[in-house]
Amino acid sequence: MSNKFDDFEDSRSEQGLRRLLNPANLGSAAVLIAGGLIGLAAWVFLFCRIEVPSRHIAVLTKKTGDDLTNETEIVSAADFGKFKGIQEKVLTEGRYFYNPWNWDWDVVPQVEIPENRLGVRIRLYGDDLGYGNLIADTDSKKGISTEVLRPGRYPINGVVYEAGREPDPFRDNYIELIELHEPVVIPAGFKGVVTLLSAPLADDPNQLIVETGRRGVQQKTLDPGVYYINPYVQRVSLVDCRSQRFNLSTGGEMGFPSRDGFWVKLDGRIEFRVNPDRAAEVFVTYNDSDNDDGLDARVEQEIIQKIILPNARSFCRLRGSDNSGRDFILGEKRLQFQKDFQKELEQTCEQQGIEIVQALITRISPPQQIALPVRERQIAVQQAAQYQKEIEQQASEQQLRMEQELVKRKEVLVEADREVVTLTTEAQRQQDVAVIEANQRKKVAETELSAANDQAEAVRARGVAAADVIKFGNEAEAAGWAKAVEAYGGSGDEYARWVMLRKMAPAFRKMMVNTADSPLMNIFDEFNQIPESAATESDSAVTRDTPSNQPSNQRDETLTKAGEDQ
Repeated sequence: MSNKFDDFEDSRSEQGLRRLLNPANLGSAAVLIAGGLIGLAAWVFLFCRIEVPSRHIAVLTKKTGDDLTNETEIVSAADFGKFKGIQEKVLTEGRYFYNPWNWDWDVVPQVEIPENRLGVRIRLYGDDLGYGNLIADTDSKKGISTEVLRPGRYPINGVVYEAGREPDPFRDNYIELIELHEPVVIPAGFKGVVTLLSAPLADDPNQLIVETGRRGVQQKTLDPGVYYINPYVQRVSLVDCRSQRFNLSTGGEMGFPSRDGFWVKLDGRIEFRVNPDRAAEVFVTYNDSDNDDGLDARVEQEIIQKIILPNARSFCRLRGSDNSGRDFILGEKRLQFQKDFQKELEQTCEQQGIEIVQALITRISPPQQIALPVRERQIAVQQAAQYQKEIEQQASEQQLRMEQELVKRKEVLVEADREVVTLTTEAQRQQDVAVIEANQRKKVAETELSAANDQAEAVRARGVAAADVIKFGNEAEAAGWAKAVEAYGGSGDEYARWVMLRKMAPAFRKMMVNTADSPLMNIFDEFNQIPESAATESDSAVTRDTPSNQPSNQRDETLTKAGEDQ
């Protein structure tokens, strides 16, 4: 029975396999698979895609996985995707694909710190702070972080709000609060006194200035500039180190009894400033927080009330009582009192970190009982001195007039000397010019003489050359004649006859002769005896070309032809 059932199942499987391998069924399966893949791709692109635009982040929340422990608020970046809940890791700008069955996300703006602001991070997750700690010094603890954010954008899952206001979040999946504060700006002329609010306690907490890095006021101050400081970690107080000025009568009338019992009143102007190197010490010693205006520690009021005015009153009452009322009327005593007043204030205030720039006594009111007689006596003394000055002035004016007349006399003498020098110089100049012109004319005459000599020599040379040319031409012509005469056996008559005949020959065109024994023909007989060397002359046309025994008519034709050729 079992064998039959097995055979039945095998047959059904074989039939199903054959049915599946059928080409028609294979095409349908391929279409179904392709459609499934396309549908899966469409589902992934439409429902799994996370588009994070610029200036935004995507906050992820895992919906599946292990549950968090009671001590854990969020899933750290190291355990990303292992537990349910809000993930510390966020997605920055870009495109991502997450399964919506396992994940949920929220695209929110990034944390942006505007200009002239800083951000204090307050973490809402992590380990609890230890006892007595106010600041989270590590990233694993919750609370206020020591780190501050400068102006810019940060991919942080947090909510930004202004300090002094309550945060108003528009979502509940944030893990940090970013509190905005203004940076500390220390203007020119100020010093920033730093007080550490969160640091280890000093070894001696009774000190005004603690060790560097301990909780309390620090010795080192900040120079003018902009500082991004966490206000929960450090507090910066501004101390004005510029020159300050006030009158002694600000705190009431300044007066003291003189040595002779008269009451003397005075007023003055004092200019001071805080020593920049001791700004922290002055701040701790004299600052009253009731007078502060924000970060600006109005320590100058305490300096005036606690240092300068008490020292000024003390000096005036002690040193003023050593002088009589009359001494404050005379100029010398008053000047000495002024110098001692400034010197004493400088020495006393320097020990307390205050520099006295200037301390002036602007007004002293002596007792009226003795003021009038002393003034009259002083006026008389001044008038006597004035008269003496006038006498001296008259004498000086007399001496000045004498010196002025002497100066005028010296000016006349100097002018005369100047004219003499001018005339002498002009005469010398004219003399030098005349000498120079004479020398120039002499040089020109010498040059012309030399040129005339050269021209005469050239004329003579040309005459000699011309004579030599004529001479050489004559010599050459004579040599030619001599050679020509030699051709005629040294007979000049023969050569002369030949020249004459050569000159006459061109004029003959025709010649008529009677017979062979004509006397005229005898003239030409002699040319038959011309040497061979003379036959090359241009007058060789008269030479007979025919023998002497030619007939007379042939000889006539020959002479006629020769005459034409000539």
